[in-house]
Amino acid sequence: MKKETVLEQVLESDVLPTLSPVASRLISMTAHEDTTIGEIADLISRDISLSAKILRVVNSAFYGFPQQVSTIHQAASILGTNALRSLVLSFSFLVPAKQQKNGFDYARFWEKSLFEGVAARSLFGLVDKKAAEEAFVAGLLQNLGILILARAYPSLYKRIERSLEIEAADRCELERDIIGVDHPTIGYEVVRRWGFPKRLSEPLLYHHSPQSCQETDPFLKQLCEVVFLSGLVSQVFETKTPENTIEFFKKRAVDLLGVQESQLESFLDNVHEEVARAASSFDMKIEEQKSVAEVLQIANAELSVLNLSYEQMNRALVEKTVKLELLTAELEKKNKLLERLANVDGLTEAFNHRYFQDFLDREINRSKRRSHCLSLILVDIDHFKSFNDRFGHQAGDEVLRQFCNVCRFKLREYDLFARYGGEEFAIILPETPVDAAQVVAEKIRGEVAGHDFEYDFVCHHVTASFGVAGMCLDDDSLDKNQLISAADKALFQAKKKGRNQVVVYSGKKKWFGL
Repeated sequence: MKKETVLEQVLESDVLPTLSPVASRLISMTAHEDTTIGEIADLISRDISLSAKILRVVNSAFYGFPQQVSTIHQAASILGTNALRSLVLSFSFLVPAKQQKNGFDYARFWEKSLFEGVAARSLFGLVDKKAAEEAFVAGLLQNLGILILARAYPSLYKRIERSLEIEAADRCELERDIIGVDHPTIGYEVVRRWGFPKRLSEPLLYHHSPQSCQETDPFLKQLCEVVFLSGLVSQVFETKTPENTIEFFKKRAVDLLGVQESQLESFLDNVHEEVARAASSFDMKIEEQKSVAEVLQIANAELSVLNLSYEQMNRALVEKTVKLELLTAELEKKNKLLERLANVDGLTEAFNHRYFQDFLDREINRSKRRSHCLSLILVDIDHFKSFNDRFGHQAGDEVLRQFCNVCRFKLREYDLFARYGGEEFAIILPETPVDAAQVVAEKIRGEVAGHDFEYDFVCHHVTASFGVAGMCLDDDSLDKNQLISAADKALFQAKKKGRNQVVVYSGKKKWFGL
């Protein structure tokens, strides 16, 4: 059949998925720039069932918001127009899975689509968290054309599925040869007919070949690349050579998105857990998700026994080997987690007082051996008790968390930031003279003073006082307690002089101060 004929038959048939009235109206409304978030929230609020679903997802682990969201208007103000539209469209398509019919496995199709949507959301979050929800919908719907073609031409598409099972072939080429048009084209034409904006329709057309996208909008090009990468990751669970697919994915992700390989490793370690959370949030029943690491280990174990005789190829032994390796890896992971829990403050995720003392001992000894300078900064949030009394301890806890993030952002990877106690914190700067430490303290002080500490839609401002002390001589008489005491005295002077300032200790000990 000719491409034009297939498009006409499909677009005029009754096999197309249907959008809910709210989703159709929402797409139309968001196409107008003067549409307000309040108008969108009013539209969604009229559908009680849809509103309940959205609030359930927004308050689930899929989003992980710290506060409870109780109304659609509140959800709209937090998520924004595009993200809310994406959530409504997600519910329009994530319907309960049908039974396998006419050779097409609908349950497997939606499970794979959910995986690709979550993968696209997580990947886009590495470069632009604000637009991650649109990436979720684009990833979710990238293979919508497959669903449409399977419904419109069940017998022909059954031939395509069988051919793919027998040999490694290109799905799009088979679709063009057997039906006359491929699924990216069908999916794109259908969502265009529904009025989808370019940022949701273009990724469907280019999810197999993002390099073919001629759009000049950098966001749109990047979205097409992310959707392409999400499809690559899902292939890991289907291909016989997952190692090659993973290596190709990593190379393309680094080249296309400019992310670090360590970020990709973290993504691959956690994506199956994100999919499980998403399925629970959207009330979808899916099979237990394997991790990418487990898929690779199974493939390696199977490869290692390919040359053995049939009698020796004991599947149970392979699975036990894999489970043992997974248990070992899980044990290592849990040991690292326990070590972290022992060393990190639970509220702020800064290192705790005990770890600070041990780290300072090690750095003083290292400074002595190598004749390096070492500086210590003690920091105290000004009038914090009054802040807690006025705004409540929950607001205070959130300020502490954000305060730690602001401070850590200005430090080097090998510096130490620790919670000394209450609202007091300590910073250890290895190989840093006291004058340089003063500059660091001043930068952090200015950053804190100018930062908007947001809690429950209210911005607060706090300041902090800083006491700086340092040691720079190869002297066996150097004492940790003296260094802490010197920084503490400098901090006291900073508060005594009016707070929100940096004071450097300049006592009689020649290894302290300037």
